Amino acid sequence: MRASDADRERVANVLREAAGDGRLTMDELDERLDAVYAAKTYAELEPITHDLPGAGTPYVPATVATAAADPARFGGEPSSSGAVAILGGFTRKGDWVVPKTFTAFMFMGGGEIDLREARFAEREVSIHIVAIMGGCEVIVPEDATVRVTGVGVMGAFDHSESSVGTPGGPVITVTGLAFMGGVDVKRKPTQQAMQEARQQRRDARREQLDARRQYHQERHADRHQRRDVGHSAD
Repeated sequence: MRASDADRERVANVLREAAGDGRLTMDELDERLDAVYAAKTYAELEPITHDLPGAGTPYVPATVATAAADPARFGGEPSSSGAVAILGGFTRKGDWVVPKTFTAFMFMGGGEIDLREARFAEREVSIHIVAIMGGCEVIVPEDATVRVTGVGVMGAFDHSESSVGTPGGPVITVTGLAFMGGVDVKRKPTQQAMQEARQQRRDARREQLDARRQYHQERHADRHQRRDVGHSAD
């Protein structure tokens, strides 16, 4: 199962609390936060807090919205049913409506099909690609269930992102043929999610700097206090 931004932030909060309790040093906190925001699955998140209190409790994924709760994402009139690139290229990205079946043909050309910001005419859609001496990149949302059944002949049809997504996410089947060409399927967060993750990292860095500053101030005050006590004793 893939982890959501809410899952990553929940683990990050556990680490920050552990650092506040003195269980982690600032360097350890920094290192583990980097691992949290780089994690894509629950299996990658779980070991990060394995040695902290409460790590033995079952890990519960964050609640995700169902298709019925997000009508803006499903339904609508498809923007187009296909694309062709012959000695050229095409792009489908941003706010567009994906039909039940989208067909792409490339001959010595390239294409980009970005589904992260798209709406879907139906929850289950199929992307059929034929790439002859050309290439196509398909970018799917993080919460999507992806099935890749395409075939590469003297070329490559990437199956690495075939996996089950989160409940309520779209179900995307990528099929077709890559002949002396290539089809890449990649799973990436939305631009908004990436911006939020960057902001979370900046906030975490700021909290670390504040914690370090406070620590050094307290140590400085403690040294002065002990020195004053020593002078009084003399």
